[in-house]
Amino acid sequence: MTTGLPFDDYRALLARLPGPDEAAGAAARRRLARIAPDNGLGPLGDLAVWLADWSGRTPPSVNRPQLVVFAGNHGVARHGATLRPASATAAIVEHCAAGGMPVNQICVANDVGLRVYDLALDMPTGDISTGPALDERGCAATMAFGMEATAGGTDLLCIGSVGVGGEIAAAAVLAAMAGGKASDWTAGADALAGERAALADQALATHRGHLADPLEAMRRLGGREIAAIAGAILAARAQTIPVLLDGDQALAAASLLLAANPAALDHCRLAAQPADPVLAKAAERLGLRAVLTLDVDLTEGAAAALAVASVRAAALCLANVQPLPVALQ
Repeated sequence: MTTGLPFDDYRALLARLPGPDEAAGAAARRRLARIAPDNGLGPLGDLAVWLADWSGRTPPSVNRPQLVVFAGNHGVARHGATLRPASATAAIVEHCAAGGMPVNQICVANDVGLRVYDLALDMPTGDISTGPALDERGCAATMAFGMEATAGGTDLLCIGSVGVGGEIAAAAVLAAMAGGKASDWTAGADALAGERAALADQALATHRGHLADPLEAMRRLGGREIAAIAGAILAARAQTIPVLLDGDQALAAASLLLAANPAALDHCRLAAQPADPVLAKAAERLGLRAVLTLDVDLTEGAAAALAVASVRAAALCLANVQPLPVALQ
């Protein structure tokens, strides 16, 4: 039985989310109308206005972008339906710490800070196919840990994740929030995709009757990455920091917050349009617009780090582009 107490602060926060900075957004729209009256900046103009809305600055700027990558292990991975063994999570984290991952190089190229959070990798969550991933107190504490992602200051928060078994948890969460079978929300077309979907469906059956409350669904079906991402998204909203999301665990966390408050994702953009049709469908359902439309096909938040360049370019265009001389208009 759920007490509700560990989640009370988050429910209160979700009920009073701040909106966009109307003055900053209006000023950005006026400037855009002056410098590009025929929508000459295209998607960059829209991106710059979104940045102004949620940063509260006109002209907006991106000076301290930060990528946070949450790493966790899942008990459901013990069934062997994942493409990598559970030990791969720690290996990826170590490789990233050594600077050897693509995301490291993309962060260097785009001047993006990078922090990787080890979410108790030696203590996998419970197997969601047979029981809850976390208890309420543990889930709430992980959300609080995720809220630390904004500590130290940032003006654009990028969020990624790594965790073997996380794709199963994400499928279960997406199915619980959107309806349908887990197979409708299981990414990947490899030989093990059917097994992952079956485990996610088993998880839905195990927790049936307890998934109407998004926070309860999070602690039962999600993992530590999903809980931490949800906390980071909420912390960014409270501090009016725009957010770029990357990966299926981020989509799962976003779906939970959206179910709790339809305006919860207004300060978020998707880093890149997913090539996987299941994840693309999830992004469309969540109303998340993508910064990049190319298939980045990289993990650990690499697409978010890559998208920073476009957001920064949009801000610079709004700030520095001048109207064409009348003779050239």
